[in-house]
Amino acid sequence: MNQLADIMRREMAGRGAITFARFMELALYCPGLGYYESPETQVGQKGDFYTSVSVGSLLGELLAFQFAGWLEESGASPWQLLEAGAHDGQLAADILNWLSQRRPELLARFEYWILEPSERRRRRQQETLAAYKERVRWFSSWAELPATGVRGVIFSNELLDAFPVHRIGWDASRQRWFEWGVSQTGDHFAWVRLPVEDRARVMGPARFPWPELPSEVQAVLPDGFTTENGLAAQAWWRQAAQALTEGRLLTIDYGLETEQFFAPQRAQGTLRAYQRHHANADLLARVGEQDLTAHINFADLRRVGEEAGLETAELTAQATFLTRIAEKIWRPNARFGEWTPARGRQFQTLTHPEHLGRPFQVLVQSRCARRGG
Repeated sequence: MNQLADIMRREMAGRGAITFARFMELALYCPGLGYYESPETQVGQKGDFYTSVSVGSLLGELLAFQFAGWLEESGASPWQLLEAGAHDGQLAADILNWLSQRRPELLARFEYWILEPSERRRRRQQETLAAYKERVRWFSSWAELPATGVRGVIFSNELLDAFPVHRIGWDASRQRWFEWGVSQTGDHFAWVRLPVEDRARVMGPARFPWPELPSEVQAVLPDGFTTENGLAAQAWWRQAAQALTEGRLLTIDYGLETEQFFAPQRAQGTLRAYQRHHANADLLARVGEQDLTAHINFADLRRVGEEAGLETAELTAQATFLTRIAEKIWRPNARFGEWTPARGRQFQTLTHPEHLGRPFQVLVQSRCARRGG
């Protein structure tokens, strides 16, 4: 076994079975060993998965055009664009390059902030964004942000689908949910149902909201039906909403509404492992060497944001969101730049339902300026 697997085995030896959320956290983010901590290239044609940023610079350019419009609507500056989980910094570079070339007067009125807990990824981002070092600030946590919060836009692209999730199953005979844990069996990891008392031990006093389904759905839900609970993504969205004093909170990601998680074809949930662009059903294999991802629950994010005082502006497919931006760009005097054949090809890949247009959804929530009494 590799070094990361040994760390997991030692933790299980001392604590017993762990939640899948803990397994996923270690597999992806264990310092120096987790999948996202690996120095090897993982994105694009030579990597393990392909993102909208891999297509080319157009996504960043379209977002920059939209962000510029939003910031101008808000009136007085200064503003901040806060990107969370900027990976190698390429999306930030695409946004800043467009603003520098097309809207330099606007670029001078805001700062680009990056929220990045990984020291290794921060170094990579700083290399990518060396030309803009005077305009970019890094923060490792929400707590490090200025007390005044963010006035502008907080956004992420393909971030929340990699947050650790709890894997839960349905016990039809007892008509209740249980949690899948991970234990060690010899040299391998294996799934195990966490007993109620064991689950309380690994979860602590934290409230764990089980899915609430209509009684008629529960009555026909097959035994062992498995899905995910994205508590980490919900907690992150709540922190982002609280940090936003004025402006918009946006994410682009794989995701579904609550009822879509319970379709018959998702009886084993949405969790997937990826390596070299191939999906792998064995989520517990090759720890630290394969990506783990799950669809996010947009209904949960929308609810969390609204509970924090945000208004939901839209939840729509990436194709629809980007097409609306493009329609503005194609108008006379849009100040976007030439719509080249290369941009046209990138746009088709980003919006076509057989490519990236349908799988990705865009959630936008907003907070208006707070007025004095």
